[in-house]
This record gives sequence, C-alpha cells and structure tokens, in this order.
Amino acid sequence: MLRPEPAEGAALSKPERVQAALGGDAVDRVPVSAWWHEFAREWSPEALAAATLEAFRTYDWDFIKVNPRATYYAEDWGGRFQPHPDRQPELIEAAVRSADDLSRLQRLDVTQGAYGEQLAALNLIARELGAEAPFIQTVFSPLAVVSRLTGSTAFVQRLIREHPDALLAALDVIAETLAAYARACLDTGAAGVFFATVEWGSADHISADDYDRFARPFDLRVLEAVRDAPFNVFHVCRGNNHLRRLLDYPAAAFHWDVHGEGNPSLAEVAALTDRVLMGGVSQAPESLADPGRVAAQARDALAQTKGSRFLLAPGCSIEPHTPEAGLRALREAVAGGARP
Repeated sequence: MLRPEPAEGAALSKPERVQAALGGDAVDRVPVSAWWHEFAREWSPEALAAATLEAFRTYDWDFIKVNPRATYYAEDWGGRFQPHPDRQPELIEAAVRSADDLSRLQRLDVTQGAYGEQLAALNLIARELGAEAPFIQTVFSPLAVVSRLTGSTAFVQRLIREHPDALLAALDVIAETLAAYARACLDTGAAGVFFATVEWGSADHISADDYDRFARPFDLRVLEAVRDAPFNVFHVCRGNNHLRRLLDYPAAAFHWDVHGEGNPSLAEVAALTDRVLMGGVSQAPESLADPGRVAAQARDALAQTKGSRFLLAPGCSIEPHTPEAGLRALREAVAGGARP
C-alpha cells in the first residue's frame, strides 16, 4: 500500500513517488517499471515471489506489477496445462468444451487452489517488500477468463453468437469469483489490481455492442469491488483497442500500447481524461533491443504527458529474454528527474 504524502521539498520514496504521480502532484521524477514472465518459476508461490523481487531489485523499478502464469484463472475450474520452461503453458484439457459446460461453473473459494497459491505469492512479496514499493496483482477480465477456460477466442465468439444467455450466466459466476479474489489481493497488501482485457480489448475481436453486453457489466463488477484501492490499473490490450469508449471505468490509471495500430496516443487520451496514463514505450522485442529507440520513445512519452499523471512502462508484458541494455535504458530515461 502507499504511504502518506511527503513533506514539501523532501526526497520521494518509491511509494511517495507513485502516489504523487497518481494524484497529479509534483514528482522528483516519473515512476517507471516493466514486467515479464519467468515461465519456469511461475508454478509455486515461493518461486514466483523470488523472480518478481529479483527483477524489481535488478532494475530498481518504482512499482511492481506481478506477472503470474496466465493459466491460473482457469485451473481451479478444471483446465489442465503442461508447463514449459521457455514459453506459455500448453493447454491439455479445456475446462469448458461446450455451451453445456458453462452451467457447471460454480463460484470458487479463492483462498484455495491456484487462486490461493497466487495469494500466497503476494503475501511473500508483501512481507519482503514492506514499505519499499507498491505492488499490484494481475487480474484478467471475466470474458478473458472464459477464453482461458475454453482455450479459444474463436469458440468464445461463437458462444456470443449462439449461446449468449449461457455465456452471460457463466460470466456472472466468474465475475463474482474475481471480485472476491481482487478484494483478497488487497488484503495481502497489494495497492491495487492490474485489470487486463487481453484480446477482448480490441475491436478486432469484439464489437462495441458485444463489449457493452458481455464485457463491460462484468468488468465493472470486479473493479467496483476494489474501487477504494489507490492503484488500480485498467489495461486495454492489443491494437484497434476500445480505450476511448472505456475512460469512464473506475481505475486510477489507464495502460495500453500507444504504438499499436489504431490505438490513441498519450496526448489524445490525456485530453480526454484526468486519470493517470501508463505506458509510452513499445513492448516489441526489436524496439526494446535498441537502447536508443527506448530512450527516444521515453522522451516522446514525457513530452506528450509533460511528465504529469504519468507512469513510464512498456505497453504490455515484455519478452523474458529482453536485452538488459534496453531495460537499463528504460530506467535511465527517468534518472535524475529527466523531463521532456
């Protein structure tokens, strides 16, 4: 969680710096962070916590976005996955293989199973961090969880067309579970949640009307459950995203890939909301491999936002083997209070 505001003129700690940015107050420098998967170390609370904290300390990030395995949302409902040391887990058996399976979904006890394992990891992170820096936990949107339950975006699109009522009933159960889980994350000491739409943030996968029916009500139920958290981030994924229509969501910050095709710029969104913006640097491997390119994108992001109400970060999770030089360039872009 975040600390009280510092005295005027005092040097800022990481929590103070993040809190000042979230509140639109003056900062000594713009907060910065990045995150990636450690595929071989995401299968126990201890290993996930250790990998998360190592990355934080290696690059001196201002905040932590915990990056758990993407399958954990589906495992307790019956999804089975094969871990791999260097890539995403492989789906072995989907939890939902027909529309009839949707009716079998029941609200989970989030203190048990894979969800409970994630809470254990957060407790370890909180214990180690203390007041050193704020951290937030990744929570996928209910519709994105359905994709993990089925293993197929196309199958969920078919459910939208052919079995809307069954899908809506399942989303109700999932949203109830995720709302309880998001609250439990705060109870561990998390400063908020990183709420991710995954593929459903893009008009390439869902129309505006379908988003309003199958995503928005359930997104809001989860976000309303943690409305009092100081550091909730709404991450709208992919290109051609729906962000412009979603700026009324109750989140402290909006995060997206500003370099994605069809996506709004930082300056455009800054003109539409007084909320904090997050991102600015491309997560593309070829971009992060070039420290000069990272520095240039960071300068442009600082210029568009004037360094106010802004958190510098890649537009999404980055590749695990991103060159260290690129990440050092990201951190150095704000060193010494760098400004546009």
